Amino acid sequence: MAEGIKGEFFTKKEVFKGEEIEAIYRVARKPVSNPEGVDLSQSDDPMARMGQGFCAEFNQRTYECAPGVICEQDVEVVMRDGCKIYTDIFRPKDCKEKIPAIVSWSWFGKRPGEGMSEWQIMGVPPHTVSNLAKFESPDPLYWCYQGYAVANVDVRGAGHSEGDVHMFTHQDREDGYDFVEWLATQEWCNGKIGMSGNSGVAMHQWGIAAEQPPHLACIAPWECTTDLYRDSLFEGGIPALSFNEFIAAQVTGMGGVDDQVAMARKYPLYNGYWEDKVADFSKVKIPVYQTAGFSHFHLPGSMRAFRKCKSPRKWLRAHRDFEWPDTYDPQNLEDLKRFYDRYLKDIHNGWEMTPKVRIDIMDAYDEDYELKHAEDRFPIARTEYRKYYLNAADTSMQAEPVANESKVAYDPETGKVEFDMAFDEETILIGYMKLRLYVECDGYDDMDMFINIQKADKDGNWIPWLTLNEPHPGAWGKMRVSARELDEKLSTSFNPVQKFRNVQKLKPGEIVPVDIAIVPSSRIWHKGEKIRVQVSGRYIREGWFEPLSWDTDNHGTHIIHTGGQYESYLQVPYIGPKYRPGDFVSE
Repeated sequence: MAEGIKGEFFTKKEVFKGEEIEAIYRVARKPVSNPEGVDLSQSDDPMARMGQGFCAEFNQRTYECAPGVICEQDVEVVMRDGCKIYTDIFRPKDCKEKIPAIVSWSWFGKRPGEGMSEWQIMGVPPHTVSNLAKFESPDPLYWCYQGYAVANVDVRGAGHSEGDVHMFTHQDREDGYDFVEWLATQEWCNGKIGMSGNSGVAMHQWGIAAEQPPHLACIAPWECTTDLYRDSLFEGGIPALSFNEFIAAQVTGMGGVDDQVAMARKYPLYNGYWEDKVADFSKVKIPVYQTAGFSHFHLPGSMRAFRKCKSPRKWLRAHRDFEWPDTYDPQNLEDLKRFYDRYLKDIHNGWEMTPKVRIDIMDAYDEDYELKHAEDRFPIARTEYRKYYLNAADTSMQAEPVANESKVAYDPETGKVEFDMAFDEETILIGYMKLRLYVECDGYDDMDMFINIQKADKDGNWIPWLTLNEPHPGAWGKMRVSARELDEKLSTSFNPVQKFRNVQKLKPGEIVPVDIAIVPSSRIWHKGEKIRVQVSGRYIREGWFEPLSWDTDNHGTHIIHTGGQYESYLQVPYIGPKYRPGDFVSE
């Protein structure tokens, strides 16, 4: 099975997108039951506080886990290659009619560690979510009382399931297909299966849906990275391995875990291994309810999947909040129930009248200018892309090209440069931004650049928005200049996409253009307020709870050139009113 076992790691040759690649697996930490009486909520290990790393002993049984709800525990499901995985199935007790099932598919652990007093989910009050819910997953003690079954799955390699954990690969997608089709045949099931969950639990849904299992009726991926390489490990080309290292180290199972961080170090350029983790969105044609949070790193992946999937019945809701409070908000739960009732129970409840796109327009701090602004598509059809040209002479921006060449420099380790422009009218920007910069590095052959698009008052004071009561640095973009080559097939006029197949180091004195993708956002600037482009060699954010960091390679002095032949600009998605005076013509 394993080739080249080395302590906590082993390798196997596998084929990804037609390429034979040596894949690296880390040995998963072994399942252990939580000692009786230990309160995991007090653990120093944050994943233990969420019930991960500990799992109950293997115990196949059926019992009443809550009044009127039964749990079939450790049910065996055999995959097409003979691998056995295990699931806990929660469903209403003594239900006379056949019901649909909602699947939570992930390697987070299919039930919390025993003895945990309560979930520790930031932004969600204690006792909101029952201790029968998987992390970032549908709560059985909500959905079972609504007439649904919930299947919490330990995927291949997780918990007591056999094999090795395959994170978002073709193997994972095939297993998901097999599980959906098995679940649909259970005697209590009406044959309709949905999928639910946010973050990691959402990420699997697109790949499984792309396999088109016949009984998968709909999915609800509530915030999801959908290209691990571009969205997470190498956003903009800058390595960001610590968060994924943290995740991989927490996976509990009997075998190995697809070690994406070790693979990132071994294969830092895009290849078949990374491509294999991206779902074929064009094959997703079932109903989809996608959400996206403007404050979190799942944002670009969520928007990409929504845009590219071919379902004629797809809905998007984009918001300012963090994913956990958004997931368990009672209004959002009721909204999701309407979606599931329509496509899993065939209840004609008017769901189709829900606007295809609902977007919160952020203003300042915890205030939103408009909630659930309705549109027919995203990007919005009437988007007017405007360019604001940077002027290094006074670090300003303007609507017309800058005639004279100038430059501004900053220390990438400690410095930053900010370009401001005041709006002379109320301005709403919704969608993708793009930053074109002409850059040079004095004293080194590469640059790592971190961009934030912000709002400031008339005096230049930063006006953030809040998520989990923390000031958010703004709509962001990143760029390693040596990874600047664009993929012409994937790029659009409003969203540049890097190719990541080559390295193009800078030569001494060389000035190059870079097109930096800025994640989608939705915000209003009132008359007199300023839009700001912040450029630095580091991510400027303090005190955030997630262990995010970037392996930057910055030396020398960064220089931005503007004006004349160096037309550095910010392209923004201006959204005007749907109708203007004169648009109405009488017959």
